[in-house]
Amino acid sequence: MGRMTDGVLVLTATPIGDVADASPAMVAALVEADVIAAEDTRRLRDLLRRLGVETSARVVSYFDGNEASRVGVLMDALRSGERVVVATDAGMPAVSDPGFRIVQAAIEEGIRVTAVPGPSAVLTALAISGLPTDRFCFEGFVSRKPGERRRALAALAREPRTMVFFEAPHRLADFLADARDVLGEERPAAVCRELTKTYEEVVRGGLGELAQWAAGEVRGEITVVVAGASGPAVSAADAVAEVLARVEAGERLKPAVAEVAAAAGLGKNELYEAALAARRESR
Repeated sequence: MGRMTDGVLVLTATPIGDVADASPAMVAALVEADVIAAEDTRRLRDLLRRLGVETSARVVSYFDGNEASRVGVLMDALRSGERVVVATDAGMPAVSDPGFRIVQAAIEEGIRVTAVPGPSAVLTALAISGLPTDRFCFEGFVSRKPGERRRALAALAREPRTMVFFEAPHRLADFLADARDVLGEERPAAVCRELTKTYEEVVRGGLGELAQWAAGEVRGEITVVVAGASGPAVSAADAVAEVLARVEAGERLKPAVAEVAAAAGLGKNELYEAALAARRESR
């Protein structure tokens, strides 16, 4: 454990749409900061303008492209006893946004890390999706590459918890089409668009229905919530189908068999032989 200093690192959530969601604690954090590490300095200054507040803090850019190189600068400020606030464009820093690296560095040196909670697209979408909320997992952005995306979804085929994803609007149709093919067209899901903004929209249905809907133009910030797997253990036939889907997506047969067998509680050798037989029959 490192030596404690007087510096404090504060992660502050910012509104994901409606500026009225800004809390007094968030405003105070920005006003009282010595340094503000902002994902987009222009957006931060616009947020301050809309809130009607000013800050004397030094504002530095802190985004995916320069996050690693900025850690040293921010750590110097923390070591000197300054109050450093991390604020991303929307939502909570370090959750699919910059913040994780500076948190790690501060903890390693014994510098206090705290947070101002607030708006979160993950929890907002989960709450209004209509899907189970007692257990869930956050998967963030899956790969934009088709093969890797399908493999990532295949690995989640038997995940029992509700799953939350982020997706870019121009990739939403492809994501939902792959999810439909891998997870099943009847799997319940919800696409949450422009949360807390003027044109907020939530579209609920099976993945097949949503994939068809998304074939048209969809704009805005997107969060997708997908129901977890339900029902009894995977049948041998379903396990074979999942293995073949993974192989078609580019995964090697033996690793695919090993993962599916472990998740389904089936014998690896038996599943391997069944998958080989199914491949021969399909040729």
